[in-house]
Amino acid sequence: MTIKPQSNNTNSQRETIYFAGGCLWGVQEFMKHLPGVQATEAGRANGSSNTTNSSYDGYTECVKVSFDTNQVNLNQLIGYLFEIIDPYSVNKQGEDVGEKYRTGIYSKQPRHLEIATDYITNRDDADKIVVEVLPLTNYVKSDEEHQERLTRFPNDYCHIPKKTLHKYKGD
Repeated sequence: MTIKPQSNNTNSQRETIYFAGGCLWGVQEFMKHLPGVQATEAGRANGSSNTTNSSYDGYTECVKVSFDTNQVNLNQLIGYLFEIIDPYSVNKQGEDVGEKYRTGIYSKQPRHLEIATDYITNRDDADKIVVEVLPLTNYVKSDEEHQERLTRFPNDYCHIPKKTLHKYKGD
């Protein structure tokens, strides 16, 4: 899990949301560099098992994102997600095809889901968007080989163009 130093703001409000945007390697690499993001973790959302050692169980690859609400709000984070996904594509992002590569926004907090739904509804292209917005019913951390994958192996395949992938990366 990537952890950034806490801000000096004693009123820091940490919240967690789960984003699915195709292969989790690129989503994690992109998200961890965003302003206000404090930690990321590669995982699986809304499958039926509690292990990574089973056959496909309906999960979607996701990234658990912990963020400081004093530095970034949820609408901004969703906007960042939309920079790296094709929101009209069903079960496909880049060359990754299959149900586990669907796009989605998941949370245990109903308020997060309301914000995500409003974000999509208020877009001019809302009728074409196929991004799931659902309660998080299950989360399983991915195996260590998938954590920080593109940081450790920057030349591995990623569906997000490099220019976009590191758009917010500091020096």
